[in-house]
Amino acid sequence: MVLKVFFPSCCSSADSGILVGHWLPQQSSAVVLAVLHFPFIPVQVRKYLSEVQRATQVGVCVLGSWTNSKQEKEESLRQFLADLGTLFSHELWLQISKEGDSKFWSCSALQRRCSRPREEEVILVYYEQREVMLSQLHPPLRPAAPGRQGAAQACQLAAVFDTVARSKVLFMTDRYDEGPIRLTHWQSEGVEASIVVELLKQASGPACLLLTCLLSLVSWICRSRVLNLWPLCFVWSKLSACEQLGHRLQHLQLLSSSRKAQTQPQLMRKANIFVSLLLDVALGLLLMSWLYRKNRIGHLADTLIPVADHVAEELQELLQWLMGAPAGLKMNRALDQVLGRFFLYHIHLWISYIHLLSPFIEMILWYVALSACLGLTVALCILSDILALLTFHIYCFYVYGARLYRLKVCGLASLWRLFRGKKWNVLRQRVDSCSYDLDQLFIGTLLFTILLFLLPTTALYYLVFTLLRLLVVIVQGLLHLLVDLINSLPLYSLLLRLCRSYRLAAASPWGCSPALPACPCLSSQINPLSYGSVVQTYRLPTYSCYPKDSWASLCKKLFLGELIYPWKHKGEKQD
Repeated sequence: MVLKVFFPSCCSSADSGILVGHWLPQQSSAVVLAVLHFPFIPVQVRKYLSEVQRATQVGVCVLGSWTNSKQEKEESLRQFLADLGTLFSHELWLQISKEGDSKFWSCSALQRRCSRPREEEVILVYYEQREVMLSQLHPPLRPAAPGRQGAAQACQLAAVFDTVARSKVLFMTDRYDEGPIRLTHWQSEGVEASIVVELLKQASGPACLLLTCLLSLVSWICRSRVLNLWPLCFVWSKLSACEQLGHRLQHLQLLSSSRKAQTQPQLMRKANIFVSLLLDVALGLLLMSWLYRKNRIGHLADTLIPVADHVAEELQELLQWLMGAPAGLKMNRALDQVLGRFFLYHIHLWISYIHLLSPFIEMILWYVALSACLGLTVALCILSDILALLTFHIYCFYVYGARLYRLKVCGLASLWRLFRGKKWNVLRQRVDSCSYDLDQLFIGTLLFTILLFLLPTTALYYLVFTLLRLLVVIVQGLLHLLVDLINSLPLYSLLLRLCRSYRLAAASPWGCSPALPACPCLSSQINPLSYGSVVQTYRLPTYSCYPKDSWASLCKKLFLGELIYPWKHKGEKQD
């Protein structure tokens, strides 16, 4: 049997003593947690280890002896340490010794409960105790098949990480503490602490309490009956800014709650939300300062009306071109004139609506820029809503054209089934055979001919306004993608991966390299998660979801005249 001994590198220069750790019999390995030094009393050592076991639920015990001949050159000490195995009885007794400053080590494991004591083969694995203690081991996104070597190594690593993480109480004793026990581990020089962190912890209590009261007041106002009336609740549900504000309100309630994070993923989620909020507000303040500087809002308001007039003129020229002979196509004159004048009247109404709002545009933009202090995402959502309102006429054109086109396509499909002696069974949702008389076939032929010759005119208007609608939708989609990126990107996890990569450990075998020539020894390093795995593991949920339509399904909907939206909100059905 080959025994793996995980030895902390911080103990390589420790004075001679006994090894304290935990046995992992299922993995045929042992984890050394600390070195206990002289002088000590065995009864007090057993009492201390039993207290640590009750506090950590880890079977901490004495694993063996550690000899550093640099500090102790007497041969009697080595023999004394070897004889300690009779006091701290165990099936295996480790004996690890170091020869001065050289790299020659001696490592052995002695079977004491056998009739003839024998030595087991030992592989010594160095590990950085501080990194293992502070890191979080992540399971693989695609678990390995059971029975494979990778799965066994991942299980062994998980056991080692869990043992070190649960032994936090053992690491709270440093060499400056007055007591009968003196240990060497990664915090022997003193427990790590930060004055800034402690001050922030003390100040976070009152701040969270005040923020909770304010959020409770805001939530009560949002749940009031006045805001839940039908017109208002319908409008709030369709505005992206209201959805984003509600999303951020949930984040603030989560951060200000008195309930502490119980697991590492919950703690990372809170940290990612906090950093996302800080970045969002910082970018919003930068945008607000840029807009208010040099009267940029006034210049933007002055250029908005001419741009709207220019867009209206271009649309009117486009409709005049469609009402003629576009690209030399022969159109139905009567239907072409009716559709053209109908859409021209809508453009006239839209221009009147814009000029009616022109005196208030600068004030509206001023308040929109002020809303950027709530975050860049709120400003982008308001910009998306303003774009939707300014291009509402294009949306109406698209809906009119799509409904009219779909009506003719469905009529042609139904009349085509009439010619073949078929009909659509609404109850059974299938096509059944049917016999028609002569009058029905005659009327169907007339209607089919009329719809077929009117279809090119309607299809042309539908094609043009669909392209215009898609242009607006692409701009809105880019804004929503940027908002979702800020909402869902785990910035804190990415910064942690960049600055302290060992904190996010992957459940894959450690990168090991030969360290010592005297015995089978390996020096281990933690393999961090890749950036893609960090994003996939800690990605924050967002309030919008995207349809999973394929390109073939999208082209089919466009061909049949179904309304297409690039995104939809959760709980809503797509038309």
